[in-house]
Amino acid sequence: METETTNELILQLTPVGVVRSPITTPMLTAGESGLTLNERMDRIKEYHRRVKETVCRLEIFPRWVELLDGIEGFSHILVLYWPHLIDPARRSLKKVHPMGRSDLPLQGIFATCSPARPNPVLVSAVPLVGRKGTLLEVGGLEAVDGSPIIDIKPYSKAYLQVENLRVPAWMAQLHRELEDE
Repeated sequence: METETTNELILQLTPVGVVRSPITTPMLTAGESGLTLNERMDRIKEYHRRVKETVCRLEIFPRWVELLDGIEGFSHILVLYWPHLIDPARRSLKKVHPMGRSDLPLQGIFATCSPARPNPVLVSAVPLVGRKGTLLEVGGLEAVDGSPIIDIKPYSKAYLQVENLRVPAWMAQLHRELEDE
């Protein structure tokens, strides 16, 4: 068994672009006591419906344009981005109530999709609507305007689909609530 050392590896990430989105404030805010939902619970379904219908622009920096060659052949892409509005002091949260809901059990950060994490790298699988030069249009990306893009990958069911997927009861409950119309 490996033991943790005091030496930390320093990583350097270079943004490849920036998200342009009508979303200007995050849905969740990380505070000292955990996560706070910035939307009323009765409006969450409406918020998620609006996000699904939203088309965002991914502005890829010109120096990376050649890396986009062939991306148009994919219907969906994975967007890895940095939630830049999360206070770095809040990245030390260890446990949260998912979605800031105290009716859901307290979970370790790695068991949630919370943006408040030691390395706040977020990932979303989204439909690729189109490409114009260094600009990608995608649907349903829940990223705040100005979020730095860390990477883009093609979505391939052969590599990313899993069999016998299992999620805890609280996550299944959240999915059911969001899907109920």
